[in-house]
Amino acid sequence: MDLNQLSTTLMPRIVDASIILFKTLAMWLVGRWLINMGIRLIANGLTRQKVDHTIIGYVESTVRIVLNVILIVGLLSFFGIETTTFAGLLAGLGLAIGAAWGGMLSNFAAGALLVFLKPFRVRDFISAGGVTGTVDEIGMFVTAINTPDNVRTYVGNNKIFSDNIMNFNANPHRRVDITAPVSHGVDPQVFLRQLQPKIQAIPNVLATPAPDLKILSYNAYGCLLAVRPYCHNDHYWQVYFDTQDAIRATFGSGGYPLAEVKTEIAPPNE
Repeated sequence: MDLNQLSTTLMPRIVDASIILFKTLAMWLVGRWLINMGIRLIANGLTRQKVDHTIIGYVESTVRIVLNVILIVGLLSFFGIETTTFAGLLAGLGLAIGAAWGGMLSNFAAGALLVFLKPFRVRDFISAGGVTGTVDEIGMFVTAINTPDNVRTYVGNNKIFSDNIMNFNANPHRRVDITAPVSHGVDPQVFLRQLQPKIQAIPNVLATPAPDLKILSYNAYGCLLAVRPYCHNDHYWQVYFDTQDAIRATFGSGGYPLAEVKTEIAPPNE
């Protein structure tokens, strides 16, 4: 076969394949555009109804997956591919995947429970599933959490739901726990009276409940003082470090010997 015959034979096939490819691409782009527009309309409608952002994100994720599967099946059907066979293969594949990864269904069920029971919401700072950070998204199977060192971490919903969940944003305030060791040569009551106004003057320390300044315990070297101001979760680290500065300033102004300040804190917010 010479080049002329080869080009005569191949050219119509190349043209037909190009047309099919163009149609497929056009239908895919139009379908994706319609899906995105539909999801935006759903999200806007739910937002106008003042539905919680966590539920909106979960609905968006679910609808997006379902509509994309429908789009793919529709494209196969348009080009004459037997979708019933495809559906059977897909179902068989689903059973195989389900047998191999049975945890996916439990993650899906746990995700639904997390959305509707609301132990936490998007933008809450939590500790769950061995990860501490700010919730960015609750998906169908995993929850995305941004840790304080700015690492995006994905945790299976079932692992979160079956474990203890600490929500630091659930209550209006939290306590900053700090201990200050002082020697026997220091009168702890005098030290606490000098420290108290400095703690109360720290920005974002709450007046109610008032800071707790007490003697925690005695030991062979002196006593351990508990210094516990209260603040909103967003101000945790600022109050924590300012309290450390206030303790050291009290040691300095009173002429007391400096001692190492030990801390006992729960995982705080950024």
